[in-house]
Amino acid sequence: MSITAYPPKGAGLESLITERRSCWERLKAERRPIFIYGMGDGAAKIMSVFSEFGIPVAGIFASDDFVRGHSFAGYRVHKLSEIEEEVDDFVIVLAFAAGYPQLVEYIRMLAKKHTLYAPDVPVIGGGLFDYNYCMEHIRELNTVYRSLADDESRRVYLNIIHFRISGNIRYLDAVTAETDEIYKHILRPSRNENYVDLGAYNGDTIRELLHYTNQKYNTIHAIEPDKRNFKKLVTYIEENEMMQVSLFQCAAWCMDTELPFSAKSGRQSSLSTGGETIPSRSVDVLLKGAPVTLLKMDVEGYEREALWGAAKTIRHYSPKLSVALYHRNEDIFELPLLVKLLHPGYQLYIRHRLYIPAWETNLYAIPED
Repeated sequence: MSITAYPPKGAGLESLITERRSCWERLKAERRPIFIYGMGDGAAKIMSVFSEFGIPVAGIFASDDFVRGHSFAGYRVHKLSEIEEEVDDFVIVLAFAAGYPQLVEYIRMLAKKHTLYAPDVPVIGGGLFDYNYCMEHIRELNTVYRSLADDESRRVYLNIIHFRISGNIRYLDAVTAETDEIYKHILRPSRNENYVDLGAYNGDTIRELLHYTNQKYNTIHAIEPDKRNFKKLVTYIEENEMMQVSLFQCAAWCMDTELPFSAKSGRQSSLSTGGETIPSRSVDVLLKGAPVTLLKMDVEGYEREALWGAAKTIRHYSPKLSVALYHRNEDIFELPLLVKLLHPGYQLYIRHRLYIPAWETNLYAIPED
């Protein structure tokens, strides 16, 4: 099966999944030195899997601007140029997420010069997404695959599966969608949206939506749990003198309660097993019956709970949905199945926006006309 070809609509994924060896198995069989590109949580997770598989680490390097003679996990952090001068042929394992065009293009260039893997490790939860995992969940995967509304969604779905098994970024490159395509051909926002943004960050997705509605909307309800992000969100709303906007510093959940929260820099703050507790609210209770036409959720691995918390709203108003599918291994089949359970009338689309690894792979659920 070609990376760019449309897979047969009626076929089962048993015959379409051609990547059988995981990137971990390929790395274990490598005889060339393996260098990890990046530091932080991603590198720590990858090194943990390396330890399980007995994969040796030859060293670690970072972008030149970040190399200041320091160490990570007991390894001195090198510049890529230093490694290229000393080693003729080596393998690169990418250990961070890239979502900016210039950085993605740089990684693509590296993949042309060197063998490069971008291993898929879950943002939340454990386990590895490999061929055996797919076969264990083949019934659920097939159910989602056959329920998708268009050929492109099926192609994206299969490529994301292949990427997660192989770590080969070509599978992502082949199905990366432009933002214009998603908004103009799938979401098709109007100028009178009642928008609910779960995981509003600093207002970036509100800003993105309004770009396509000529700054017009009816109402906006935005939820962001992180204090620093929420402050930026408030500043954005105030500086733009936006009306009919309700902001909530809380987490999206299936019921009203309090839960421990881990605040990290940027987008990676999330609910956790320990830490300061924060209010956690369900959409159904928070909105008090207010209408919703577009509901977006990117809540760091708790989309399942957020969907249950919006069940009445979804059933009553049939809003268009945009749901992150990439935080947990099981999200790729559990979340589409849950959306169909809550509202069988939705048409399901899947698109991948520019990102390495398979972050920004989203489910778009559109009510039938």
